[in-house]
Amino acid sequence: MKSILEARDLKNKKVLVRVDWNVPFENEKVADDFRIKKSLPTLEYLKNAGAKVIIATHLESGSASVEPLKTFVPAGMEFLENLRNNLGEENNSEEFSKELASKADIYVNEAFSVSHREHASIVGVPKYLPHYAGLEFMEEVKALSKAFNPPHPFLLILGGAKFETKLPLVEKFINIADEIFIAGAIAKPASEMPFATNPKITFPVGDIAALDANEETIENCKLKIENSNLILWNGPLGKYEEGYKEGTIKLAQILAGSGSPRFGEAGKEIIVGGGDTLAVIKELNLYDKFSFVSTGGAAMLTYLATGTLPGIEALTNK
Repeated sequence: MKSILEARDLKNKKVLVRVDWNVPFENEKVADDFRIKKSLPTLEYLKNAGAKVIIATHLESGSASVEPLKTFVPAGMEFLENLRNNLGEENNSEEFSKELASKADIYVNEAFSVSHREHASIVGVPKYLPHYAGLEFMEEVKALSKAFNPPHPFLLILGGAKFETKLPLVEKFINIADEIFIAGAIAKPASEMPFATNPKITFPVGDIAALDANEETIENCKLKIENSNLILWNGPLGKYEEGYKEGTIKLAQILAGSGSPRFGEAGKEIIVGGGDTLAVIKELNLYDKFSFVSTGGAAMLTYLATGTLPGIEALTNK
């Protein structure tokens, strides 16, 4: 997989950049522009290199317009309409892939967070154009890959509601991590699995099916954090979507404190990601307190579990 930095002579080349600007809206305005901001360095790099940039994104609703996002588009760049307005996007149709590819000379994937999908703009277009990864895409792979050969002690913190998405991570990292702390709605089903007796795995103190993490659980987690050199966190500690946020907020604040110079001098690295996890970080304005904040939710989990993504495979193929 090549970085866009390795592309030669971009001047006057038409470059199709797949971004993930499928961001939350409130009152028809962007509520969180984190993913958008993360893609801008790649767009600016291409612009400064003299390329003619074409931006493409999807929005969850197939009929949703990209109109409210146009304020984020750097001057002089073309912005395609919602990719999912065409059924060929999600069906990964060859026809739609060729249609998109015909618009450009070069393809750049700057949408790590949707690269777990086998969609036309992710895996189809690279078949027909010279292809590269964006700057943020490369950073995602570099940061998350640290978990495969981590500095020890390595603590993995998993929360959230969808046990089936976190199970592969437990199975993958049970022989890599020094400790795995499992909380939130996934704690109860996880506690009933054979691996639950492994001394590396710990659960919330008291009621394992509680709506939120209690003080003792948070204190236990804090001790584990202080004794670790790498912490990877994905998923809230309680039923966040129902308003039980306190435990998750306290964990975010503890981890943010661990990113201070006092801990940083000891080489502590903290990597976080996941939709609800990012919502807490945004609410507390803590984006800059961690070593790395992933733009990915499901893509982050899939990459950690498998070491690759369909979007990565598409960029790796010649």
